[in-house]
Amino acid sequence: MKNIKIIIGLLLVSAEVYAERTRSAKALLNALLILSIGLISIGGQAQQLQSYIQEAERNNPEIQAYELRYNIAEKKVNEVNTLPNTTVSAGYFVSEPETRTGAQRARFSISQMLPWFGTITARENYAGSMAETEFVEIAIAKRKLALSVAQSYYQLYSIRAKQDVLDENVQLLQTYQRLALTSVEVGKASAVDVLRLQIRQNELQQQKEVLQEDYLAEQASFNNLLNRKESIAVAVVPEITIPTEDPMYSEEGLALNPELLKYDRLYESIEQSELLNQKESAPNIGFGLDYVPVSERPDMTFSDNGKDIVMPMVSLSIPIFNNRYSSISKQNELKQLEIESQKNDRLNTLETAFAKATSQRNQARIKFNTQQKNLNQAKDAEEILIKNYETGTIDFNDVLDIQELQLKFQVNQIESVQLYYVQSAIINYLIN
Repeated sequence: MKNIKIIIGLLLVSAEVYAERTRSAKALLNALLILSIGLISIGGQAQQLQSYIQEAERNNPEIQAYELRYNIAEKKVNEVNTLPNTTVSAGYFVSEPETRTGAQRARFSISQMLPWFGTITARENYAGSMAETEFVEIAIAKRKLALSVAQSYYQLYSIRAKQDVLDENVQLLQTYQRLALTSVEVGKASAVDVLRLQIRQNELQQQKEVLQEDYLAEQASFNNLLNRKESIAVAVVPEITIPTEDPMYSEEGLALNPELLKYDRLYESIEQSELLNQKESAPNIGFGLDYVPVSERPDMTFSDNGKDIVMPMVSLSIPIFNNRYSSISKQNELKQLEIESQKNDRLNTLETAFAKATSQRNQARIKFNTQQKNLNQAKDAEEILIKNYETGTIDFNDVLDIQELQLKFQVNQIESVQLYYVQSAIINYLIN
């Protein structure tokens, strides 16, 4: 039951992301927290992996780039909250036209076009829906990053565990070597047996050194995910075991996967785009004012002599030829159908991945249990060989065979543990 908390490291990360933006996220987060508390109560420590995931989210340049894209999308909401430019014009009559009240000297105009009622709000809603789509991209990127960190972490654990197993087997062979030397002294074994044991130790040492190179390479990859120096040591738990019972998951959780929610946001953005298109296809209203200064007529005296002209104006811009807006509406309809098809296709892919991950996780448990039985039987065989040594009938060829089998079973068991937790991380990515 140890280290169950590692499995839910990804779970809390993605839930926290949605708590900031989606309506149902708060309830989802509460449900996930309840589930995580239940798992923690029966699980072991996993704070290391969770802290690594949080550090990766803070430092990873890809996440930072997605957050900048989201900030840009948010700023566009303010960008669309504007009116068309105000038009100001001025003209001077070279040849002043005469009117009853005097000669017109110049003309000054100011006008402002206004979109149809609700158009600006529709623009804001559309820009906001596009920002929401960018926010979902952040959630997807964080999930993928958390999954990559977890997979790399389990790979580091696997390599380190194999190194420990090799150390144990080297020490075991050294014990056998001392027994062989004693047997050689009393004439019950050949020097060839000692050499075979030494050759086997050399092979194990070689495997250990190769694993160390693999560890350094994987450590560099892990640190790059956290955007820090490749040489920084990674703290890995010394032991991870498969729990006696698997956490229960339902495929219904796939509906909350950000990869599917992204299509919902895209669909909503198309809806907002269509609402905006309908508003923009409506007439635009304009208001203006003309001012014409008039010179007085010197040869006449009356009350309106030289009275300036002030003319308020109202204009209406009517899209008579609106094929453009009809075309956009048809395109939006087709885009929504496309998004629905893409979502269904992605859902099928996620369901396949969930079934595959669940199957491989179950396979990992079966392999682990089988290797445990084989390892117990190999140890029983080893005990029999040691007892035979007391009677002077030990066969060091059998010793090497049993040692090789033990190492094989131990390595397979470590790989089964790694496979179990990697597949569990994938399931969490898909479901939670």
